[in-house]
Amino acid sequence: GPSNSQGAGKVSLLKKVPALKDGDFTLAECTAILLYLSRKYNTPDHWYPSDIQKRAQVDEYLSWHHANIRANAPKTMWIKVLIPLFTGQPLPSEKLQEVMEGLSTSLKQFEERFLQDKAFIIGSEISLADLVAIVELMQPVGVGCDIFEDRPRLMEWRRRVEDAVGKELFFQAHEMILNIRELSNIQIDPQLKEHLAPMLMKMLK
Repeated sequence: GPSNSQGAGKVSLLKKVPALKDGDFTLAECTAILLYLSRKYNTPDHWYPSDIQKRAQVDEYLSWHHANIRANAPKTMWIKVLIPLFTGQPLPSEKLQEVMEGLSTSLKQFEERFLQDKAFIIGSEISLADLVAIVELMQPVGVGCDIFEDRPRLMEWRRRVEDAVGKELFFQAHEMILNIRELSNIQIDPQLKEHLAPMLMKMLK
């Protein structure tokens, strides 16, 4: 199975978790890992359908996701929690505003282009597309930006995803994200702060 966190640092050259190590074979991109696992363990077909048009729809979503949701959602965590934690100062609220506007545009596209009036992204059954989407969309929620609040269609979809994977598993998977705010209580080594602060500030320019 996926390695423990100490091993994960060694495995993932990209210094990105998650990383997967299967014998001598390693992978470091979340989507690639999910696709690999779904093929290796012969998971139920709906996750990554053998029907070539449905599979193409999953692929299409995954490509879009990377440049849209993935480009915006995690930034909320950096802005609200991680950067203030390392720099010792809150970021100007217009920074968050900017990211939330970008995210809002992506969510509108997500609903209109992918979700439409279907139960899940590619139709009546859950797929990897939904899984990849929900993991990223829970990040803003974890730092107090409830993106589901004024979006009933998105909220309904989230409920269906929760039910499909099972509530317990869903919350287990997101426990760390949902507890991210607790990080603010951690004492960070001042030298590390000094070293990281300029890099983090640059990241958000």
